[in-house]
Amino acid sequence: MSKMMDNMEEKLMPVADKIANNKYLLAIRDGFMLAMPLLIIGAMSLLLACFPISGYADFMTNLFGKGWDSFFLRPFETTMAIMTIFVIIGISNSLAAQYELEGMSTSVIALVAFFILTPFVTNFTPEGSKQVFQVGNVIPMEWIGSKGLFVGMITAILATEIVRFVVKKGWVIKMPEGVPPTVAKAFSALIPGAITVVIFDIVRLIFTFTPYATVHQFIYKILQAPLTSLGDTLGAHLVANFFIGFFWVFGIHGVNVVGSVMQPIWLSLSAENLAAYQAGTSLPHIITQQFQDIYIAIGGSGSTLALCLTLLFVCKSKQCKTIGKLSILPGLFNINEPITFGLPIVLNPIMMIPFILTPMILCIVCYVSMATGLVPKPNGVLIPWTTPPIIGGFLVSGIRGALLQIVELVISFFIYLPFVRVVDRQYYNQEKSYEVNEEPSLSK
Repeated sequence: MSKMMDNMEEKLMPVADKIANNKYLLAIRDGFMLAMPLLIIGAMSLLLACFPISGYADFMTNLFGKGWDSFFLRPFETTMAIMTIFVIIGISNSLAAQYELEGMSTSVIALVAFFILTPFVTNFTPEGSKQVFQVGNVIPMEWIGSKGLFVGMITAILATEIVRFVVKKGWVIKMPEGVPPTVAKAFSALIPGAITVVIFDIVRLIFTFTPYATVHQFIYKILQAPLTSLGDTLGAHLVANFFIGFFWVFGIHGVNVVGSVMQPIWLSLSAENLAAYQAGTSLPHIITQQFQDIYIAIGGSGSTLALCLTLLFVCKSKQCKTIGKLSILPGLFNINEPITFGLPIVLNPIMMIPFILTPMILCIVCYVSMATGLVPKPNGVLIPWTTPPIIGGFLVSGIRGALLQIVELVISFFIYLPFVRVVDRQYYNQEKSYEVNEEPSLSK
């Protein structure tokens, strides 16, 4: 078994390193990390406007009058509803840093390139009318929210690559010494910015002669819609969680590797649920970022909070009990590095089985619970991944979501239990053997 693990590690490490350190995937991950605080603020604001408790809206109306929810909806409209803008800035800035380019000017150029591709037309239906009118000279909200996310990501990368190419060729205006740095930076961005704008404007013009009319429509129909549909399936989520656990077993941060690919899809699905939640319509998706963070990663990757409880209340060995004590508090906030490296789970052929298996079983349980209507689907509200269990389930799916998390902890406990007993017995026997061997030396 040990030899097989070593062989697998030898083959997997280079592949995983290439994925985890891919400059584009790193930039996308960093871009979402930049946007995440704002997205959480916006999502939590919407939650306060539409709190999932019966009678909440009537209570707030009686307390503050009609229109009270506009106070909370405005932060949502200026964060979550325009998430693509933040993601573009974050991705471009991160990629520019890798190329040692000036981040601010490069990200602004990327944002302008995105707006060049974006049609300044939106549909408008007057109140009380069924007729739809096209209104020009406006920025369409649909394309700067989750629906334009993939165009934004592609634009940020391509625009940054164009700027890098131009700068590398030396096609920049260099100001003489003594000119203030801000002025020098402004002029050095002039030619790269102009070339980028021209290229993207040509692309926009080309697409006006196609059946799709815009790049947004093309990317959404050809790429984004199929990918989000695939990401919304139980099978895809099982595969994703298998690889998260599988990489972790070899000491590779599985969330970083798999999340860099899946997070844009899961966040897009979350945004669609959030829009439906705001509109008061049925939620379209089960698989979302909240589904992964709140229901599958209870205690962190491998759903290890129940493992912490098993170590604390079942184990006899001092080593297991100590690790349980050290891991329980971080585990409540879904941080599990102490137990992953302390037990350890990494390169442990016994613990790798429940570590990979538990999230996959929980995924099936949660998916079936929501598909059958026993538990509401996640409402799309982005709460921090460190939100403790039960609280997190309540915020995204109400009281039934909290109860589901309790059921998950029980299931996880019994999955981990037989494997923990084996490890605990090994550690316990080692400790007893050590005590016996120490006795003669202590008697001298």
